[in-house]
Amino acid sequence: MKKVYLFLAYGFEEVEALTTVDLLRRAGAEVITVSVSSSNAVTGSHKIPVITDIKIDESAFDDADAIVLPGGLPGVDNLKACAKLSEIIKKNYEAGKYICAICAAPMVLGGLGLLKGRKATSYPGCEAALEGAILSEDRVCVDGNIITSRGVGTAIDFASEIIKVLEGSEKAAEVRKNILADL
Repeated sequence: MKKVYLFLAYGFEEVEALTTVDLLRRAGAEVITVSVSSSNAVTGSHKIPVITDIKIDESAFDDADAIVLPGGLPGVDNLKACAKLSEIIKKNYEAGKYICAICAAPMVLGGLGLLKGRKATSYPGCEAALEGAILSEDRVCVDGNIITSRGVGTAIDFASEIIKVLEGSEKAAEVRKNILADL
């Protein structure tokens, strides 16, 4: 079973986070939600509270197959401000694990220098922070172990790509069919 850690900070985009958690769990992945604060209760940008599985200081994250960052503001700013998360992302990136970011969250990866020379996408208006990226307007971009996506409207596609790289194309197609994403 593949293990995915999805990090939440105050002001995260609920649809991007919860769609990804839901679809990955439907695909059989173990998805662990992680608060980057001292509380398991994290409120999204639309004031929907979510109780995370763990807090950032409760794991080393060495067993991750993928790290996922949802967008939303001020959530992305709060993710960027978390030094421990930056360390986790860099360590997993260097280990070849998948690093996945949607909406404004690819700005976190750009700030860490992980997008240099890589094809990447983000929410319109965030492109300047994707330092060194080969910019794309694709709904989802996969370049090596980096997966980026545009926003709420691409959340199913984003989750499907993560399923595809972790569990295979057949599993991704099965999940999309079961949720009627491919009518």
